[in-house]
Amino acid sequence: MNNTSAQIRASLSHPLIDGDSHIIEYLPVLMDYIKEAGGEDAVTDFRTNMRGGRQGPGWYQMDWDERRDTRSVRAPWWALPTKNTFDRCTAMLPKLYHSRMDDFGLDFVVLYPTTGLGFHSIPNQEYRQLACHAYNEYAAAAYAEYQDRMTVAAVIPLHTPEEGIRELEHAHALGMKVAMIPSFVRRPVPSAAREYPELENQLFWLDNLSIDSEHDYDPFWARCIELGFPVAAHSGGMGFHERSSISNYMHNHMGHFAAAGEVLAKGLLMGGVTCRYPDLRVALLEGGVINGARLYTDIVGRWKKRNAAGLENLNPANIDLTRAQDLFQQYGDAATLAKLEQLPRSLGVGGHDIPPEVRDDFAAMGISRAEDIRDRFIPNFYFGCESDDSLAFTAFNRKANPFGEQVRAVMSFDLGHWDVLDMGHAAAEAYEQLEHELISEEDFRNFAFSFSVQLYAGNNPGFFDGTRIEDAVKAELHSAA
Repeated sequence: MNNTSAQIRASLSHPLIDGDSHIIEYLPVLMDYIKEAGGEDAVTDFRTNMRGGRQGPGWYQMDWDERRDTRSVRAPWWALPTKNTFDRCTAMLPKLYHSRMDDFGLDFVVLYPTTGLGFHSIPNQEYRQLACHAYNEYAAAAYAEYQDRMTVAAVIPLHTPEEGIRELEHAHALGMKVAMIPSFVRRPVPSAAREYPELENQLFWLDNLSIDSEHDYDPFWARCIELGFPVAAHSGGMGFHERSSISNYMHNHMGHFAAAGEVLAKGLLMGGVTCRYPDLRVALLEGGVINGARLYTDIVGRWKKRNAAGLENLNPANIDLTRAQDLFQQYGDAATLAKLEQLPRSLGVGGHDIPPEVRDDFAAMGISRAEDIRDRFIPNFYFGCESDDSLAFTAFNRKANPFGEQVRAVMSFDLGHWDVLDMGHAAAEAYEQLEHELISEEDFRNFAFSFSVQLYAGNNPGFFDGTRIEDAVKAELHSAA
């Protein structure tokens, strides 16, 4: 590949949208907004609250005995670029970022936080709401004059639907258009919290905002649709049991965004949210589409075997005990025949029954045929794929994906973070999948433009009004209607 990102963009007949890159907040200014929202104490308490209120030394202040004793998970380190000073400052300075976008080959970019990524998950209720409010004020003001080519996602807390709706409405009043929500809410296990309150933060369950949730989040989803907000999840899964090494950041990092995104996607899908709210658009960012393709394929396959009718193939009441006994008598060895009286129990005959009302794990989805799964999944979920994601092409494999579908992959560069060594190279890197004939020109157009339009403008046709790509988006929406 010899072409630059700018040259590639010039050769295309459609815009390029970066569906997920990052600002690096300038903390001295962000702290002014924190102070305005909560006073000097809010600034003083910032680091403690960002650590979840935990006291004592962090990983880098512990020795190895302390790390092993506490199983302290090694957190990210050296996570932002430094050698390329120009790119580092670009992510911090809206005016500079905006001035370089032609060099990046990008027409429009949707920006997400860096420091603010965890604000919606701060355990302390008062500080969580304060931090999200302040961040949204900061981001809206910093990027207000550059909306022709970029927009910043609002950080929305969701420990309760009520706090989510309040901040969503605040973000809407600020002119923000994308809601970044948590993939899950960590909640203490009630019995453990009562018996061992000091372990409340260690023993938790993940509330996926739908199945088994402590709250009814339907009013929040409804309000997102009313206000025209797509929702995006950019939560991490580092600290999940299989991603909790005390020594290796990369061990914890690989796949963690995908794992966190799956918590939300499965909850919304199987909890029936996309059935009740078919216009809801949800982005699962930075995890790559291969996880989405697997999830889509998995749930279709499982429904075919374990739908309400299919479960009759597994119901122990359908065992023909006489037939089974004849077969065991005919083919069993001596050791088996000596214990033949235990055959009914071994086959599950007469065992505990599963009440009909809790047999169908797919009931909330409102499915009567496998194709309904496609209709609950494909239009609603969008998977962020970075420019160096060599498996992005799997989204477009109509031969492999059920019902000949393309899973909605959106080009997402993650500009500003450690995995992008050169901002100007990202678009060219994404284009390599077309150059290597892994995808077609139509696939690349979907990846780089059409699917992002569906995500961000699907529930808000005016999302791109006033931007550089307004006319192209309107034509795209018209052709898809």
